[in-house]
Amino acid sequence: MLKHDLTYHHDSALLFERIKNLAWPMLLDSGQMLDVSTGNPGSQYGRYDILVAEPFITLVTRGKITTITQNGELKTSEEDPFVLLKNILKQYPAPKSELPFAGGAVGYFGYDLARRIEKLSSNAIAAEAIPEMMVGIYDGAIMVDHRAQKTQWVSHALNAPTHAIWQALQGSYIQTNDHAPSGALNLENKPAQFEVKTPITANLSQAQYRLAFDKIKAYITAGDCYQVNLAQRFSAEVTGDSWQMYKKLREISPAPFMAYMDLPLNEKEHFQVLSNSPERFIQITGNHVETRPIKGTRPRSSNPEKDLANSNALLASEKDRAENLMIVDLLRNDLSKSCEKVQVNQLFQLQSFANVHHLVSIIVAKLKVGKTAVDVLRSCFPGGSITGAPKLRAMQIIEALEPHRRGIYCGAIGYVGFDGDMDTNIAIRTAIVCKNKLSFYAGGGIVSDSDASKEYTETLDKASSFTTIIKYFTRL
Repeated sequence: MLKHDLTYHHDSALLFERIKNLAWPMLLDSGQMLDVSTGNPGSQYGRYDILVAEPFITLVTRGKITTITQNGELKTSEEDPFVLLKNILKQYPAPKSELPFAGGAVGYFGYDLARRIEKLSSNAIAAEAIPEMMVGIYDGAIMVDHRAQKTQWVSHALNAPTHAIWQALQGSYIQTNDHAPSGALNLENKPAQFEVKTPITANLSQAQYRLAFDKIKAYITAGDCYQVNLAQRFSAEVTGDSWQMYKKLREISPAPFMAYMDLPLNEKEHFQVLSNSPERFIQITGNHVETRPIKGTRPRSSNPEKDLANSNALLASEKDRAENLMIVDLLRNDLSKSCEKVQVNQLFQLQSFANVHHLVSIIVAKLKVGKTAVDVLRSCFPGGSITGAPKLRAMQIIEALEPHRRGIYCGAIGYVGFDGDMDTNIAIRTAIVCKNKLSFYAGGGIVSDSDASKEYTETLDKASSFTTIIKYFTRL
């Protein structure tokens, strides 16, 4: 494996701008950008940023068909996309690196990929019309370690496109005086200023949300389910470069599992993924498996006393604890399909982010012999914290009540390394910019003692990172 040291900079966005015009650029962002005026980190929970571009294999799943592109050659398959990915990664085994990622698969697994695992009806509208899965196989990455203040380019030298990245980096390192880099990648045409052209609209009015809420409560009373995650979709017309929006998002609302992707929709058009997720789905290091489901939310307040009261109310809430515990039990069951020694390390830990407080639990396990990271991902997909319990029945109810398919929302974004390690988020607080439309979702778990008005307000609290950013870019 090849390694090259690069000059560390506190803001990985400047480094990503050097490669973002290459093919399939992705930034897995820890939200750890330092505020140079205070010296404080953006997110206390993150450490590494991962930057990739120019994959030598790509997998794109639409419906039953996955298109695999390698060396300019295309082939299609109807095989399970998870199995396809697992088999490709087997061809490139690598020893464990001291870095969390040194090459492998990076991409997204959309919520609707669940249709390849479970039998679901097709009632909802696929508004974004993006693929269910887009994963690139990258032979290396730019790794930024904010704790050690170190940046490295690592590569297995498996493919020629790697040289395009190295050319973009070579001879023009990031200066420590906060000036933007200059050199190999000279962007002659400045991107258009990002603008939001219309007000935000939701696919559910408050009355429609209440109607769906009442139906879920009826299902719970009838014994169909214990919990269902109900979400609404927000959208607005936009123009310009969504990267500008993402940079502002990571500045005002840093989170440990953020991501930005610029991916081809077809031969002529691209779409972007902007994820502000605070939630880890599954992490695997060696044979150690960990998941950290979030259930329970309260808004932040600029008033310190009110903010403390909100966090204390969340910690004391029997409803939120019960809701969290349901998902912990669901994930314990899912993990047991490909893991052993499943145990709960922590219940109901308070974690506070820019716009909300959350209750987070930690479940750990040991990977079974003969199982891989992709096996664990498939057996737990989609994450129970954003479906409900029991999972299949909750997904069926979601399909019947939500007007639009979720797309990437509530799927997963992350990496699976050649060495078998994996880290993925739950793709909540995640927006898509496609064909000049910005769309994002916000939802919450409905249980027997949920209150409709409070649950509706909670969706608005969760959407507040995006709604705040939209106001910043609105030119109405």
